[in-house]
Parts: sequence; C-alpha cells; structure tokens
Amino acid sequence: MRIRPFRPGDEPALADICLKTADAGADATGLLDDDDLWAEIFVLPYVARHPEFAFVVETGDDRVVGYIVGAPDSAAFEDWFRAEWWPRFAERWPKPQGEPLPVSASRQDGIVRYAYARQGGAQPFGDAYPAHLHIDLLPETQGQGLGRRLIETLEDALRAAGVTGLHLVASSDNTGAIAFYPRVGFEPLPSPEGTQVFATRL
Repeated sequence: MRIRPFRPGDEPALADICLKTADAGADATGLLDDDDLWAEIFVLPYVARHPEFAFVVETGDDRVVGYIVGAPDSAAFEDWFRAEWWPRFAERWPKPQGEPLPVSASRQDGIVRYAYARQGGAQPFGDAYPAHLHIDLLPETQGQGLGRRLIETLEDALRAAGVTGLHLVASSDNTGAIAFYPRVGFEPLPSPEGTQVFATRL
C-alpha cells in the first residue's frame, strides 16, 4: 500500500471510509437517519477547502482505503465552514430546535447541532496548535504503520507551510485512538467531557 496526495474523484471513497469508521472507529452505517451526514461534516469540506493537506492510502489494485485531511488554520477553516460550506445543507438538515436538545433528540440531531455550532476561535488550544486533522483507516489497513506514515506526511506538509502546531479531537470512547496518538508524538490536553484532545508542536 502507498500514500499519495488526494486528487479529485477520491471523494466517494473518502465518504465511504468516513462512514465505515465514524462510530468510534467502527462502522456507523445506519446509526443516523442519513449516512451522508458524516462525510459532509468530517471529511469532504477538508478536501474542498484544503486539498493540498489531504493524503490517501491506496492499495496495489488502486482502492483508496484510508486518508488524512487537515486544516492549517482551524479558526479560518471553521469560519469558512460556517459561512460557506454548511449553509448549503440548511434545507436537507435543518437546525434542531430546543435549547438544550430534548432527551428525545436523536444522535443525528446532536451531530447536526454540532455542525451549526462550529465557528472560528471556539477551541482554547487553537492559538498554540492552529492546525487540526481527521484521519481514518479501514480495518484491513490497521496495524501496518500507515497511520503513523499518514500523520508524518501531513506534518511535513504543514511544517513546510510554516504551521507551528497541530491538534485533533477524539471521542473518549475510541480506545484505539486514545492509545494511538501518544505513540506518534501527541500529548493529551484538558478536554471537554466525552472527548480527548491531543496536540503536538511542529
């Protein structure tokens, strides 16, 4: 398997990988009313906005089986997401009503509410670690060092662009991720309930 830069046409494969790993690393198919939601929040906006910071894992038979995507300036990216990317989906996924969400709200309602709430400068660690990433690998690729190689590839690209720090947010119930990131140079930071933030200097 090899790592190469993202290229237009990879989007359907990335969306499928995102879905197959969205439930704390497990397959999230059918967990929401609309499976497309995962990719439209967590991977497709990144390759639309910053294709130069997107890399994929490709097999010998040209299947894309993993990816890493990043934003070099999280605050600017979140402002773009809020102003330009997400409004296109307002009719398809309207903002759930109720503050806070009612107990009866679905998991999809919670994720849609998260998308509407995204904005630049919301993370207290954003100044020290301005870039952030999302990485996903199908189970068949795991345990082969590809996650480390993807992270190193993105870090090299960010460093070449003058970015000084990188962070990510993992679900606290994703035990594989929680164990993995310290092994590739990330340190845990104080985090909101239900999540674990990791960061590294570049």
